[in-house]
Amino acid sequence: MAIPGHGVEKKIRIGLSLDTLKEERWQRDRDMFVARAKELGAEVLVQAANNNDAIQYNQAENLLSQNIDVLVVVPHNGVSAGSIVEAAHKAGKKVIAYDRLIENSDVDLYMSFDNFEIGRMQAGYLLNRAKSGNYLLIGGAPTDHNAKLYRDGQMAVLKPAVEKGIIKIVADPWARDWQPTEALKHTENALSRTGNNIQAIVASNDGTAGGAISALKQQNLEGKVLVSGQDADLAACQRIVEGSQTMTIYKPIKLLAQRAAEVAVALAKGEKIISTQSVNNGKSQIPSVLIKAIAVDKSNLDETVIRDGYQIKDAVYKNLASQIK
Repeated sequence: MAIPGHGVEKKIRIGLSLDTLKEERWQRDRDMFVARAKELGAEVLVQAANNNDAIQYNQAENLLSQNIDVLVVVPHNGVSAGSIVEAAHKAGKKVIAYDRLIENSDVDLYMSFDNFEIGRMQAGYLLNRAKSGNYLLIGGAPTDHNAKLYRDGQMAVLKPAVEKGIIKIVADPWARDWQPTEALKHTENALSRTGNNIQAIVASNDGTAGGAISALKQQNLEGKVLVSGQDADLAACQRIVEGSQTMTIYKPIKLLAQRAAEVAVALAKGEKIISTQSVNNGKSQIPSVLIKAIAVDKSNLDETVIRDGYQIKDAVYKNLASQIK
C-alpha cells in the first residue's frame, strides 16, 4: 500500500500577482502563462490587485500562505513592491518580476521587453514623419518603472531635436494608472494651450493613445496628428487601419508569458537560470531576460500582429470590411 506523501511528486504551485486585469493585454499574459504552466504540470494561483499597492501586498501574502513554490509579480508600484520580495524571501520563495521591474530589492529575476528601446522606437517613428513642430508626451503611471524607461527612451531620441529648436515639447504629463481618461484630459489641455497646434503625440501605450485620440476627435483633428502607442490592443489596431492612430509597439507577449512560465517551473525545481543580461534596479544588477519588440503600422500589421494570431483580421478590419481579402 502506498504511503501518503511518498512516491508521488509534489505538484508545483506558482503564484501570479497581477497589478490589474482591466486591460486586454494583461488578460492575455495571464491566459498564456497559465496555459504553459499547465502544460508543464504546474498549477497557477492568480490574484489581481486593481491598481492598489496595499491590496497587491495582501494578495501576495495570501499566495505565499498557500504553499506556492515561486511568486511571479507584475507590480503596480515598482518601489513599494520591494516589500513583496522581502516577504517572499522570508518565506524561502524566489520572485520573478514580470514585465515591470521591482526596484531597490533583491528580486531574483526580471523578465520583460527592452523598454528603453521601446521608447526610442515610439519617438523615432514619429520624428521621422513629423520632423518639426509641437510634440505632446503622455507618459504612463508614474508608479510604473517601465513608464520611466519609455520616457527615457523617447527623450533620448527627441532631446537633440529639441535642443536644435526643430521641435518643441509643449507638455509631458503622466497618466495616473495608465488611464485613458487621464490622457484625454492632458490632450484637451495641451490643445487648448496651443490653439490646436500639435503635430505629434507620443502616447506611451494604446490606452493613453485612445484617450488622446478622443480629444483630437473633438477638435476634428483625428488622423491629422501623429499618435504612437504600445501593446497592439484590438482597438488600437482598428484605429491604425482606419487612420486615427499612427503606430503601436507589438510585444510578442506569448514569448514572454510562456518563457516566464518555463522559468518559474525551473526555479521551483531548484534549477539554475542562466541569464546573459542584467538590469540595475537601484540596489543591484538583476539577472534579466529581455525580449525584442516590433514597431507596427498599417504597412506591416497583417504580417506581424495578425499573422501571429495575436489579433484576428476580421476583428481588426471590421469597420473596413471592404478591405478584407
